[in-house]
Amino acid sequence: MDWVWDGWLAAGKLHLIGGAPSTGKTTIAISLAAIISSGGLWPDGSRALVGDVAIWSGEDDNVDTLNPRLRAAGADTSRVFVVEGVHEGCERRPFDPAHHMEALREALLRRPHVRLIVIDPIVSAITGDSHKNAEVRRGLQPLVDLALELGCAVLGVTHFSKGTSGSNPLERIIGSIAFSALPRVVMVTVKQEPEGDQPERRFLLRAKSNISQDGGGFAYDLEQGELQGYPGVMASSVRWGHPVRGTARELLAEAERCDDERHEGRNAAEWLRELLSAGPVQVKDVRRLGADEGIAWRTLQRAMRSVGVDSRRGGFSMPATWSLRDPGIVAPLAPLAPLAPLAPTSIDGANGDFGVNDRAEREVFNL
Repeated sequence: MDWVWDGWLAAGKLHLIGGAPSTGKTTIAISLAAIISSGGLWPDGSRALVGDVAIWSGEDDNVDTLNPRLRAAGADTSRVFVVEGVHEGCERRPFDPAHHMEALREALLRRPHVRLIVIDPIVSAITGDSHKNAEVRRGLQPLVDLALELGCAVLGVTHFSKGTSGSNPLERIIGSIAFSALPRVVMVTVKQEPEGDQPERRFLLRAKSNISQDGGGFAYDLEQGELQGYPGVMASSVRWGHPVRGTARELLAEAERCDDERHEGRNAAEWLRELLSAGPVQVKDVRRLGADEGIAWRTLQRAMRSVGVDSRRGGFSMPATWSLRDPGIVAPLAPLAPLAPLAPTSIDGANGDFGVNDRAEREVFNL
């Protein structure tokens, strides 16, 4: 195997990078292109073999987006070629990967040192229905053939389908399953939202590889700043971090579980604050009303601590109640840290006790 990047990008093969919006997929592709063009260091610390790169993007403009990002990533721009259009007779038309692959092939055959071709988004290479296996395979085959003929890696950029959280990462790629079946390596991006002192975290993960090991990946950050030497020109770039272990499915599920719990906790805290704003409410009614809203009791118990609830235990004739410490003061909600799963407990008194597990160390998402 002729590796462009050992274990991640192979010469003569089709690759895919997918993920949710705003996770930096295109910026990562630009970073990889810059590393090849300059002979820089890969995220694992190994040195890249210098080569040329061709990039087509149907979503980002070269002048205000691609070129600044390439420069911010340290690319040798003399080795990077952005595909913008084709000449047909006396007319110049925008490049369409579904119809102009032969023109791209002819242009790249004149450049013998191409090591990477980026197609963003790869769904644009499909002329028919992108949800039909046969049509997707037919549309991607010219890219597979081009990679093999030129001896370079082809990297397609795509998105996750909506409402697929928790599924196998390969099944989350938008469109037909052929989008993840035909590439030899599929990478995915994941972003965990910031919470309290925990900063935002992003990871590039290897969801599939037919030619190397699966799993593992690298942490990364996206940085936005003014391009050196070009006042007023802003560009984003990737700062690579430490390697991570585990399967893409496990790491994606863990990140999304933490984000879901935080989102659920915020909603519960807002609901509880509104419920108690009019005065004390019996604990049994809080639990019943919360259940009617689909809020778990354990979530309410966590929310009472972030909201600032004063709990009072009832006597033989007085029921236990929850109330805001000072209903007249609306303080910002405290961050809700993710908790380890708790063993079932029947303790649900006025103070919202969790039982002995309340003293256990909280599990924080830490790859």
